[in-house]
Amino acid sequence: MSQERNIKWLNDRRVFYRCDPWSDKPTIETDLYKFYEHGTHQCYTLFASKAKITTYKSLKWHMLVIYFLNIDGVDGDTVSFEDDMRSVFRFIANKDNGFVTFYISNKALEDMIEDVLYHGGDPPINKMRKVIFKPASWSLSLSEKLSIVGKLIGRKKVTKDEIYSMMLEANDRGAKITISYLATLLRCSTRTIYRHMCDDLKKEKQRLNEEV
Repeated sequence: MSQERNIKWLNDRRVFYRCDPWSDKPTIETDLYKFYEHGTHQCYTLFASKAKITTYKSLKWHMLVIYFLNIDGVDGDTVSFEDDMRSVFRFIANKDNGFVTFYISNKALEDMIEDVLYHGGDPPINKMRKVIFKPASWSLSLSEKLSIVGKLIGRKKVTKDEIYSMMLEANDRGAKITISYLATLLRCSTRTIYRHMCDDLKKEKQRLNEEV
């Protein structure tokens, strides 16, 4: 049985690990969601699903995001901030705390932390999102949320970007990604999905499904 993620430790220390877009404006906004027609890269939602960190690259990305989201709270005491970040990073990298699936040597971890502290501060590379659900949507079921996403993102002309965006949305909601499922959400035929599924999308589909 895998160790449950100790998210309470982060919450007790008021560590920010999620944020909505800060400058991108939604095309449509309701009480339940925000829709960005051209997508936004400014939405960070760490630890929203049960998927754990499985690689060094992903661990470093999580560190960069946390550094970026918390640096605005620095009131001039940079040394204390960096010490706090070191504690947070070490806690997340400790397999016993339920965030990662692997053990990392002290040297590799310290080298990673120093690199993040030296280069961090800018928005880390992030996946594009088109639909961001608000806390008020908690009562919606998974199928209801994906139905909303499908209606907003679905187009008569399906593109690889649209398929990838829908795959990310389905993964964020904890759904298994299948060709028929994507076709239903995008309101097209399975043949259309197969026609646009390049090798990169197939590999990404497999990787995302392994996280669910």
